[in-house]
Amino acid sequence: MTEDLELDELFEQDNNKLYEHFSITVDKGQSLLRIDKFLMVRIENATRNKIQQAAENGNILVNNEPVKSNYKVKPGDFIQIMLETPPRENEVIAEDIPLRIVYEDDQVVVIDKEPGMVVHPGHGNYTGTLVNALKFHFDNLPSMSDQMERPGLVHRIDKDTSGLLVIAKTEVAMTSLAEQFANHTTDRLYNAIVWGVVAEDKGTITGHIGRHLKDRMQMAVFPDGDQGKHAVTHYQVIENFSYVTLVECKLETGRTHQIRAHFKHIGHPLFNDARYGGDRILKGTTFNKYKQFVDNCFAACPRQALHARTLGFDHPTTGERLSFESPLPADIVDVIERWRNYSVNSVHAQEPDEPIDRNAKELKD
Repeated sequence: MTEDLELDELFEQDNNKLYEHFSITVDKGQSLLRIDKFLMVRIENATRNKIQQAAENGNILVNNEPVKSNYKVKPGDFIQIMLETPPRENEVIAEDIPLRIVYEDDQVVVIDKEPGMVVHPGHGNYTGTLVNALKFHFDNLPSMSDQMERPGLVHRIDKDTSGLLVIAKTEVAMTSLAEQFANHTTDRLYNAIVWGVVAEDKGTITGHIGRHLKDRMQMAVFPDGDQGKHAVTHYQVIENFSYVTLVECKLETGRTHQIRAHFKHIGHPLFNDARYGGDRILKGTTFNKYKQFVDNCFAACPRQALHARTLGFDHPTTGERLSFESPLPADIVDVIERWRNYSVNSVHAQEPDEPIDRNAKELKD
């Protein structure tokens, strides 16, 4: 789904046909709503005027038929924005960007992605992505869609998440890996640092995940299943540091921002996850020494503390089960050591919910 486009680019062309710039299937729980209002919160930089003009020009299709801006979307509707020119992210430029390759054969490549690298081009990130690097290092990688050039990609991780990705080098590999991800037969374990003390040593978070109704840059959890897609995250506590917890997560499904949205939903946002509110003190006190410690931890790991540590899948041609592990990166290791030492040595750790300064204000979870 190509959502991250500016409507200035989308709506300047006549619809003589042809290229899909945006598509979405309306959630089952969606109430009747004018399509201009529906699209305003789902396309970045959208204005109602631009959407209405696009509909007037016949650029907005619902179930393959042009609609006007007063059309009311219904559950299950398939909405497309079609334009004469190809999407900008299809214009992928090969760039000589180093890649950390942990495995390669004639069918697949396994990459250990560094934090800060966007996986594929999109609004605001048309260069410097993993796809730009793949186009430079490998020839003729297949794509899952002829409308979006995302060569070799069968899954992705967020820009500021580090860890393992598998890339398909052939059509056979693309088909096999896509089926494995769709059937949830791959193995993926993540490590994350989350705010607060997670009460249960093991648990499962279940709740549909869909686009946030007010902030389209976030995903939200809909526990009643009225919107979004089914999502399941299994977790296990690895170590408790009084104010934050190191957890291991096993994905049963693979929704956008799944771990980040699920842990925010249960009251434990990921440490330094700015998009989901984890970039501020959510556990502890306003005591100056503690605040300085947390700020130093934020500086040491200036991103959400999330790492795709393991990846397992069946080889597309041999059927052999392949498993890979990426060690925790230095920034997350640094923060873990800081919290471990702090929880052992600080008087805060003795009574984690009580401010050590009588005049300090306790921060609630």
